[in-house]
Amino acid sequence: MTGDHETFSPFYRFPTADWARLRDGVPMTLSEEDLDRLRSLNDPISLVEAEQVYLPLTRLLSLYVEAIQNLNRASARFLKRDENARTPFLLGVSGSVAVGKSTTARILHALLRRWPSHPKVDLVTTDGFLYPNRILEERGLMEKKGFPESYDRARFVKFLSDVKSGVRDIKVPTYSHLVYDVVEGETITVDQPDILIVEGLNLLQPGQLPEGGTPIMFASDFIDFGIYVDAEEAYIRRWFLERFQSLRETAFKDPNSFFHQFAAMSDAEAMAFGNTVWERINLPNLVENILPTRGRADLILVKTADHSIGEVILRKL
Repeated sequence: MTGDHETFSPFYRFPTADWARLRDGVPMTLSEEDLDRLRSLNDPISLVEAEQVYLPLTRLLSLYVEAIQNLNRASARFLKRDENARTPFLLGVSGSVAVGKSTTARILHALLRRWPSHPKVDLVTTDGFLYPNRILEERGLMEKKGFPESYDRARFVKFLSDVKSGVRDIKVPTYSHLVYDVVEGETITVDQPDILIVEGLNLLQPGQLPEGGTPIMFASDFIDFGIYVDAEEAYIRRWFLERFQSLRETAFKDPNSFFHQFAAMSDAEAMAFGNTVWERINLPNLVENILPTRGRADLILVKTADHSIGEVILRKL
């Protein structure tokens, strides 16, 4: 930990080297091949970084999961209910487009499943709760895709409520990045996991409170531990543009891709288009909706210019 000013801060700040010492012997259960499969495009995480950052984090999460389970049992005992009923632990991973939150979510998913207790761990992204493109077009929201209003928030909150309530076989809509739309009739099933990881842009946002004080639930109310993947805006913009260029050489060449129309662009045209998308959509969403939720996170992973994590910031209890 660094700096006397932390006495007056709600957070502890750890350079990665200091954070790595908190691993306390937790074994690495992932290989280089696993990381190759889990990392997102243009997110060059190394096995060393996974050991330094994610192993201490999984150790911390094991303590949180145990504490929440004990609290749930104590509450059930007080209410004279079944103490053995499981209440899933909800882990949220949030951050900007192109910052690497999907990689973080997938690595945690892989590591948590390999705990000695072998918990059931599911991973869901909020993309499936976007309104279909036809509805976004009807409402004039296609250029607001990814903004809070582009999601079926009532359906998402009901999903989280059902998970916490132990509902069986919950159907979750799926989203295809290839066709850039929710896939009609295609779902995945979430069935009473021990841990549910939810990854999305606006996950930690509280939303607008009703003027009359009527109780209302937000998605963030269901999250037991929230992680925010952070970086300077200039870095994220560069990563977004690099990813866009990489996709032009791969996925965009598929005739079935929504973005196939951009594959034939020159490099200059593609760079200009990518910058326009960033300026008109991704940057406003980051500034107005995503970045303001950073301070609500329980843990912040701060990335440097090369995508590596340079600092871990942990909320004090």
